[in-house]
Amino acid sequence: MDLYARLNILGGHSVRLPRGDLDDAIRLDNDPISRARSWAEQGADIIHVVDLDAAAHRDYQNRALIDELVKAMPIPVQVAGGIRTPSEAARLIEAGAYRVVMGTAAIEDQNMVWDLCRAHPGKIVVSLDVRPDEEVAIRGWAMNSGRYLEEVLLEMSDAGVTSFLIAEAGRDALLEPPNLDILATALSLVDDEVISSGGVRHLNDLRDVIATTAGGKRAGGVIVGREVTHGRFTLDEAKAVLAETPRPASDDAKTRATVAVDPAATDAAERYQLMATELDHAAAHARGAAQRILEGETARGHTHGLTATGHLRKSQQMMDELAVILADQSAS
Repeated sequence: MDLYARLNILGGHSVRLPRGDLDDAIRLDNDPISRARSWAEQGADIIHVVDLDAAAHRDYQNRALIDELVKAMPIPVQVAGGIRTPSEAARLIEAGAYRVVMGTAAIEDQNMVWDLCRAHPGKIVVSLDVRPDEEVAIRGWAMNSGRYLEEVLLEMSDAGVTSFLIAEAGRDALLEPPNLDILATALSLVDDEVISSGGVRHLNDLRDVIATTAGGKRAGGVIVGREVTHGRFTLDEAKAVLAETPRPASDDAKTRATVAVDPAATDAAERYQLMATELDHAAAHARGAAQRILEGETARGHTHGLTATGHLRKSQQMMDELAVILADQSAS
């Protein structure tokens, strides 16, 4: 599990947001580059930079500074905040950003996400702020999207998103515990990396996040920031907790299962895994169809139903292709 250190930039300065409100931003002593270097020296695996001016006001005054920061860091830098267009995402990636994070723009323009994932594989991350009922909030928690965690995750996963940041909309990370049910749901729905980005109150919360699993899978990373600057714990202590975490038993089982297996069998196993994923997606959309129709959202329900049909057809196509391969192998 990677330890991400959050760095907020507002007006060219490092800031802390006590309650997530820009009006209450507290300017910190370090300039952003010095602060990022400090995070790296303390043991962070990845710097998570949030451009608050770009996110809140579409003001890109910090971009040159972020470009400089990316080049100066000895560890990867992931950039978030105000990335709304393919050109801006491409520019940041070309400037050396490890990955770029999209939020509201990804929810509102899914076609753009598909195009970006094809153009920049492994570089596009989607951040989801999730309410307790699993509706996804947008525009800095100010609006409801009308879309829910399951459908968004599955659609974005299909698009090729490499990772998801999961946070709880409206939660005060220093006072309220993380919603582990939301994290577990996300882990159960996609095979892609899921990162806990809502923050933790203390090391026991961090242990709870690490211990949260679904099907043997746990979060691929956790983002910390205010917890450290408030003195709740240090990055060294957080790293020590991460080091306590044993590998999931399922990982060991997978390793043992693939030892000394011939290439043809491995290929068949991978194809069956892909089929299983498609069928999982079909089942999730079928459940979504039933739920939306029962809630009176008939049109949205049928949209889910059509998506489920697409996944079933893709799974059937995979089965037909595998049947041909197996028949050829038997004949030879």
